[in-house]
Amino acid sequence: MDSVWNEIVGALTNGAPDQLWLALLGLAATGTLIWLLKGRTWAYIYVALIPLLNWSFGKSAAIEINLTETLGPYLGTATPILFNPLTIATGMVFVLRDFVQREMGHKVLILMALAIAWSFYYSWAVIAIASATAFAISESVDWLIYTFTKYRLSTRILLSSAAASPIDTTVFLYGADLARQMNLGDPPGTMFNVANFVFFILGKMVGAVVVSLMIRAREKRGEVDPAAA
Repeated sequence: MDSVWNEIVGALTNGAPDQLWLALLGLAATGTLIWLLKGRTWAYIYVALIPLLNWSFGKSAAIEINLTETLGPYLGTATPILFNPLTIATGMVFVLRDFVQREMGHKVLILMALAIAWSFYYSWAVIAIASATAFAISESVDWLIYTFTKYRLSTRILLSSAAASPIDTTVFLYGADLARQMNLGDPPGTMFNVANFVFFILGKMVGAVVVSLMIRAREKRGEVDPAAA
C-alpha cells in the first residue's frame, strides 16, 4: 500500500513529495478555474493531456531504434534514436481543442496557458518553452489562414494543420532533443529524428482530419457556419 501511495505522490509532485500540498492546491485551483470558465469534461482532459505529452518526452521510457546498419548512411548518423510512442497521440490535442472551443469559445486560449504552465512543473523548462512556442506557431498559422482565406471552416482546419505541423513539430522536437542532451547527456538526434518527426506530423494530421470531418458533417446539417472563425 505504501508503494502505491508513494507512486501516486511521485506522479502528482513530479518526484518531489515535499511539494504534495502545493501541487494539490495548484491542481484544485486549476480545476476550479476551468469550472468557472464553463469548461467541463473535454476541458479537463485537454489541460491534462498537454503536460502529459511534454512530460513523456523527458522520460527514458521510449523505444530505441538502431538504424546504424540500415539507414545510418542516409541519415548521416550512427546514433540509435528514441521513438516516443505518445507522438501518435499528439493529434488528440487537435480533437480535444475543437471540442473545448465549441464548448468555451476563445477561452480555450486560457486553458492552453494553464496547460503550458503545468508543463513547466511536470517537464523540463526547455521542453515547456518549445511546447509553448509550437502552440504559438500553430495558433498564428490558424489565425492567418482563417483570416485571409475564403475556404469553408472544415477545409481551413486541414490547411492550417498541414501548414503549421512541419514548423511547430520541428520547434518542439528540437527543444525536446536539446532538453535530453542537457539533462540526461543524450547525444544529439535521439528525439529530433525522422521517426519522431513523421509520427508527430501523422498524429497531428489524423487529429485534424477527424476534426475536419466532424465539422463538415455539422456544416451539412446547418449546425455550423462554414464561414465561422
